[in-house]
Amino acid sequence: MLGATREAPPARRISHARRIPVALLLPAAIGLLFLLLPLVGLLVRTPWATLPQRLTEPGLLTALRLSVQTATLATLLCLALGVPLAWLLARVPFPGRRLVRALVTVPLVLPPVVGGVALLLVFGRRGLVGSWLDETFGVTLPFTTTAVVLAQAFVAMPFLIIAVEGALRGADTRYEEAAATLGAGRWTTFTHVTLPLVAPGVAAGAVLGWARALGEFGATITFAGNYPGRTQTMPVAVYLALETDLEAAIVLSLILLTVSVVILASLRDRWVSAP
Repeated sequence: MLGATREAPPARRISHARRIPVALLLPAAIGLLFLLLPLVGLLVRTPWATLPQRLTEPGLLTALRLSVQTATLATLLCLALGVPLAWLLARVPFPGRRLVRALVTVPLVLPPVVGGVALLLVFGRRGLVGSWLDETFGVTLPFTTTAVVLAQAFVAMPFLIIAVEGALRGADTRYEEAAATLGAGRWTTFTHVTLPLVAPGVAAGAVLGWARALGEFGATITFAGNYPGRTQTMPVAVYLALETDLEAAIVLSLILLTVSVVILASLRDRWVSAP
């Protein structure tokens, strides 16, 4: 037909699509170097010769054990509170749902130190809830291991909620509707149908939350302080080691880096589909 535009051959289209604009390649390469060079510097400065001995130091093992324990407890708390909240945001329309969703994600952008101050004002001895706990039960939360768990859960829960809510929105609701028509109650449907459907999303959110809790520093040191064996987690130990023992700080940082890389690599296929 006269005037019609001839379509380019497939080979030519593929060749054109594979061309990399120099204007994008240069800043992309600089951005990659900017992200990788600090990690390379950490690996280069790692005291590999004395690494086995440093990994067995009592202070390091104590901080590592405390970090793993508190991060695990914080993740369990996030699961107990975050999964129902994610279900509410995904499945129940109510006035102000967008506002609630925005408030839930505030800890993602809130400076961790500010989160620690906020926790202190709520759960401190003179806080909104802390004063009642102190007067009624004689319970003081700040500068305890429980405070570490609360601080970690505060910054980690949004990761879990976002992952679970996304999984719930992508799940096929016909299975839940079929269970309801067969007489299953809401709780039975949730535990036997909904949760198995979104189990991968829950697992991914839990792992991300655990990793975020493991690396939490600002809220922890503000709300829980620094007491070896009680509140001194790995990030806090890194911060203190920088003042006295650089190699110890590097070893602690290497452990946290290794955990982060392993977790991100294991969850990568949940976010992108690489060729």
